[in-house]
Amino acid sequence: MTSLSEKYRTEVHVLYVIENLAEHEPWYGDFEKEHMDRIRKWEQATARKRLDEICETYLKGCPLFVKHIAVGDPAREVLNLIEKEKIDMVVMASHGRRAHFRFGGVAEKVVRHSPVPVVTIPIEPPSP
Repeated sequence: MTSLSEKYRTEVHVLYVIENLAEHEPWYGDFEKEHMDRIRKWEQATARKRLDEICETYLKGCPLFVKHIAVGDPAREVLNLIEKEKIDMVVMASHGRRAHFRFGGVAEKVVRHSPVPVVTIPIEPPSP
């Protein structure tokens, strides 16, 4: 990403999507509002920390990167960001943290529905 950004002097948008727990059935009954608020605050803090780590580790040489946090379906939020920010190319991991296969569901949905080119980068799973 850094070399593309430097060569073409482009913005890099980094998106972290928090899954919307409100769309799921309650696991053990309904949680109190205060408990859900604490979970949301923790998720926001985790998202900011992870974005900072990604940008510091992988985007040091980028002339401009913009961090985004969204709540919802990850594929839908990538597609929304493409439209909102007028993004002309997507680079994403081929699968997420929980994936057991070489090509994940989010990547597949984005590739199938994106109006712009999508480059997927295979990620080696961590060794046990």
